Amino acid sequence: MTHPPIPRRLTAPEPGWTVSADVVVVGSGIAGLTVALRYAELAPDARVLVVTKDVLSAGSTRWAQGGIAAVLDPADSWSEHLSDTLIAGVGLCDARAVQALVTEGPGALRRLMAHGARFDREPGGGLQLTREGGHRRDRIVHAGGDATGAEVQRALVEAVRAGAAEGGRIEIIEHALVLDLLKDASGAACGVTLHVMGEGARDGVGAVRAGAVVLATGGMGQVYAATTNPLVSTGDGVALALRAGAVVRDLEFVQFHPTVLWLGEDSTGQQPLISEAVRGEGAVLLDEAGERFMVDVHELAELAPRDVVAKAIMRRMLESGASHVRLDARHFGEDKWRTRFPTIYAVCLEHGIDPAREPIPVAPAAHYASGGVHTDLRGRTSVPGLYACGEAACTGVHGANRLASNSLLEGLVFAERIAADLASPRRRAPGEPVDDGRAAGLVDPRVRPRVQSRMSAGAGVLRSGRSLAEVGHGLLDARWTPVAVEPCTEAWEATNLLTVASAVVAAARAREETRGSHWREDFPERDDAWWLGHLDVTLAEEGLTMSYAEHHDDRAAGLPQQLEADLAEAGLDPARVMAVIGAALAEDLTEEGDVTTVATVPADQAAVGDLVARADGVVAGLAVAQAVFHGASQGRLTVERHVKDGERVARGDVLMTVVGPVRDVLTAERAALNLLTHLSGIATLTHRWVEAVSGTGTRVRDSRKTLPGLRALEKYAVRCGGGVNHRMSLSDAALIKDNHVVAAGGVAEAFRAVRQAYPELPIEVEVDRLDQIEPVLAEGAEEILLDNFTVEELTRAVALVGGRARLESSGGLRLESAREVAETGVDYLAVGSLTHSAPALDIALDLRGA
Repeated sequence: MTHPPIPRRLTAPEPGWTVSADVVVVGSGIAGLTVALRYAELAPDARVLVVTKDVLSAGSTRWAQGGIAAVLDPADSWSEHLSDTLIAGVGLCDARAVQALVTEGPGALRRLMAHGARFDREPGGGLQLTREGGHRRDRIVHAGGDATGAEVQRALVEAVRAGAAEGGRIEIIEHALVLDLLKDASGAACGVTLHVMGEGARDGVGAVRAGAVVLATGGMGQVYAATTNPLVSTGDGVALALRAGAVVRDLEFVQFHPTVLWLGEDSTGQQPLISEAVRGEGAVLLDEAGERFMVDVHELAELAPRDVVAKAIMRRMLESGASHVRLDARHFGEDKWRTRFPTIYAVCLEHGIDPAREPIPVAPAAHYASGGVHTDLRGRTSVPGLYACGEAACTGVHGANRLASNSLLEGLVFAERIAADLASPRRRAPGEPVDDGRAAGLVDPRVRPRVQSRMSAGAGVLRSGRSLAEVGHGLLDARWTPVAVEPCTEAWEATNLLTVASAVVAAARAREETRGSHWREDFPERDDAWWLGHLDVTLAEEGLTMSYAEHHDDRAAGLPQQLEADLAEAGLDPARVMAVIGAALAEDLTEEGDVTTVATVPADQAAVGDLVARADGVVAGLAVAQAVFHGASQGRLTVERHVKDGERVARGDVLMTVVGPVRDVLTAERAALNLLTHLSGIATLTHRWVEAVSGTGTRVRDSRKTLPGLRALEKYAVRCGGGVNHRMSLSDAALIKDNHVVAAGGVAEAFRAVRQAYPELPIEVEVDRLDQIEPVLAEGAEEILLDNFTVEELTRAVALVGGRARLESSGGLRLESAREVAETGVDYLAVGSLTHSAPALDIALDLRGA
């Protein structure tokens, strides 16, 4: 039997109507609506057309329970959010894209709030922050307890409808299934064809002419039999992009949510999600025997990245023969279930389960596609004029496994980036659509359940070469049909599903390793030697073609992958670390190089060098020192670390051993030791302060008194010593000081000015007298900095505030009196000397074997 090719165009009637716009946005979730709103703001004279498959409020966004991740707590930092994201992505994140996500995310979230999104707040008015799997900080905002997506969708729909009412800047076409991309003679996008289901001003097949097309069509979860995705998530955007000749990337990385309500062996279609936030609040996973099993799997236990949890659940199910495990949150009690997770609680009760009195049966189900249409940092695909964002896109943010609650944030940030690119004056006008001769075809809609069941059986959480081959053969057979297929919504969707399923299976068969959400039973280990890269799939006349693109991180070019990962895990931006190292080496090395070493050491002489502590202390910056040795030697040195950052070391301890050419060791010695001794000195001094206030509940934190270019490194050293970070930059939080008060005409006036300009930004106020505290509290200050208060005044301030705000003591602090100050009950001691004037820890390089 000859199998027909995957259609490169959908069979459809000729368009019976045409409409024009500057930009057409396909999809009405957080990504699509944010593009429309932001572009309308940036280009108020432009016309935006939003096309959505169902009503404007349908789609995946409204089903999102957990929340949106963003750095909003002054104790958090974007470098830590970046680190958590890179770790979850298992080596395949585009670090530049992640940096854009975490640095631009807070601002994008505040603009979402300005559009009317209301998130849950603490009694004092501050945003409630929670934690989910893979996050090491509380940084998830949520709404309605567990109804974040519904609130986001409500706010955006209202804002878009308001925009549609204001002079028709935004036009909406609902119940419209996009079919294919229109391209001009140069191959650039110039619109789409679509089918409007039902009767109205426009119905049947039509065409939209536009200068740019934005695909924000959501996920492809319906390619599987059991999924958390709604019925509309049939991979339409990815399928359209493939037919248009665009590159799709990383499709094998389909994330399976670990905890989906198990409704029985034969249950198919959209399944209720039990949010990761339930585990973030303390729920635990139990196996069939009632044993908790995640503790032995990962340091974060139930809060490990999703791929880790899903794999652990599947392993336990395979070992026991059980069809599900159980999520135990009985200790929440009924009140917490009703207030924190009202949606999940109601769904469980609807299916006969009372989570306040019994564990919830759960099992993994298809949830999120980390891959999609490949884009650059502005959302541009390989087809000129075609953009993609949200779950339909592969921006590089998620790598091999999405970090929880980064998806809605990605939709916000990259939608705004697309809008900015669309509003730039350099965009060219589109040409006339041309017929490029792509063969049309359709798949029999009756194959849909067969495709879904095959994908769940052989291309789900557990995969092998054999199971994927069987699925691949089944998908080939599904292309053949004994009867002519008439154009209709069911046939178009079935064709999209089969197209996307074929691309997923092809990529999964090719990647012979286990990484992130891709788990091959026959290749159970991660393989960076062969598979540290991306699989790019395109659809040509001969069918699906695949190419391998090696993973590059331009920010930290030349670093070994493991060393780069170590820096990122430490919350450090590898590119910024390399920039500091480059500057240090440039100061040491002119064109002549290290003349003394060149003159005295033969070029072929090798040796072993030990970095040895000459004093007791806490070490910080070992990976940074290793990066110096690597960079100075261009990889000729081998480095082994014997201790970890944050560990206490004693005089005589060997911290690190360097092996290789003596010239390279000596050339890098001073730059490596400068950084290592300085950072270890900060960690050591911080540890002394932390020990001094141990048991009081007061935390020691730093300030912005850092050396230029070294802020991130110095603040990392504070964390190694057990302290916490205050603001990384002037935009993390508003800090009203005496000069602001003078300029504004009073502390209340300054507070109101900040609140009006930045309504969602945390506000801290510095005071130097007791009588200033009550007016500041009345304005709603979340944190008050008590500058140069005596111990007696601090005691009175703590009593006066009574827990209504966080309190920091700063100015005039000494290590000898730290405990007395902490015992007043303040929340923080701000110690600028930690980074500003900490003495270096004495560490030396001892050469042996030369």
